[in-house]
Amino acid sequence: MLFLTLFKESFLFAIQALVTNKLRSFLSLLGITIGIFAIISVFTMTDSLEAKLRDSVKSLGDNVIYIQKWPWTFGPDYPWWKYMDRPVPNISELDQVRKFSKKGEAFAFMVTAKGTAKYKSNSVENSDLLCVSHEYDKLRVFEVINGRYFSESESSSGKAICIIGNTIAEGLFAGEDPVGKDIKVRGNRLTVIGVLKKEGESMIGSNIDTQILIPINFARNIVDLRSDRFDPVILVKAYPGVTNDELIDELTGVMRAIRKLKPVADDDFALNQTSMLSGQVNDLFDVVGIAGWIIGGFSILVGGFGIANIMFVSVKERTNLIGIQKSLGAKNYFVLLQFLSEAVMLSVIGGILGLLLIYAGTFVVENLMDMDINLTKSNIILGLTISALIGVVSGFVPAYNGSQLDPVEAIRSN
Repeated sequence: MLFLTLFKESFLFAIQALVTNKLRSFLSLLGITIGIFAIISVFTMTDSLEAKLRDSVKSLGDNVIYIQKWPWTFGPDYPWWKYMDRPVPNISELDQVRKFSKKGEAFAFMVTAKGTAKYKSNSVENSDLLCVSHEYDKLRVFEVINGRYFSESESSSGKAICIIGNTIAEGLFAGEDPVGKDIKVRGNRLTVIGVLKKEGESMIGSNIDTQILIPINFARNIVDLRSDRFDPVILVKAYPGVTNDELIDELTGVMRAIRKLKPVADDDFALNQTSMLSGQVNDLFDVVGIAGWIIGGFSILVGGFGIANIMFVSVKERTNLIGIQKSLGAKNYFVLLQFLSEAVMLSVIGGILGLLLIYAGTFVVENLMDMDINLTKSNIILGLTISALIGVVSGFVPAYNGSQLDPVEAIRSN
């Protein structure tokens, strides 16, 4: 009952303070509002971006190892120019890796190129040509919404067929059904057998909507599979229960054996995994989070001084009332909790305003960035908790001073 009484009175006094001194209260709460907005908006954005990053990594295969010439990240003790003499993976090594690997479940070879796709008078420039071996669909997560994937015989015979992304389909066919129609890519005619589901660009730059999947054995007519320019790569997916580190250890031995490297020789290949990219982006998010704390912290500090100022004024204005309460038997802790609760209430109101601004902003950002932005429950609780703590810290000294007033002196103050 005491708590409910304190809550009711504190809420009424807080509202009265806001109504009676509108400008002063507004300016004081503005710091809290801006501070919570800065901190929680940063956390909301980073949480949403991290969720999208995880989805992007998952689509590329978080249990897939990429055997390439170049590493995705350079170590500080290995100058980049030493990588120049490395050979690129070649398609003949794919069969050897499949033969000797016991921890790999699926294997594929891929080269990438750019080209203009044409159909009648329509064309899409800078299309991404993905020339892949048959098991590529087991390593990369995608959905064929119209048509089908390559059959094994089509892949091995190098049939002139392709699967196109949603953007390619819209640009070339404008509402027509692409399946069964022929397009031209780099002067070669390809029959469309499937259309991929629209996904949009991922956090790590991959965009399946602009891709054209071509069987690797037909791609020999289009690109040089041994050219560094087309970034040849062997993809290996681990069996369930096999960690990436275990697969990397095995593939290191397999590739060294295939290339007949001496025990003292350095590896002439790179084993990449998507966690390298997500780790770098997570480090960036950490920096952004710290910046949000710093910027929001200064705003909250200013808001905290504003709350303290309101409470000092509130104690002074109600000195006579404090004297009457204490003369009627009110204890010091009751007066302390009364004013402290009022400070917390004012601070929480400022925090709620900041959260409402973030909630409204999520709709704007979603439309501008075409991605899901969610103000999570954990961030809401964090914002309200920070607001309440600022109220306690800011309001304690004024509340304590008020609780220590002598009742006789307090009554005589007016």
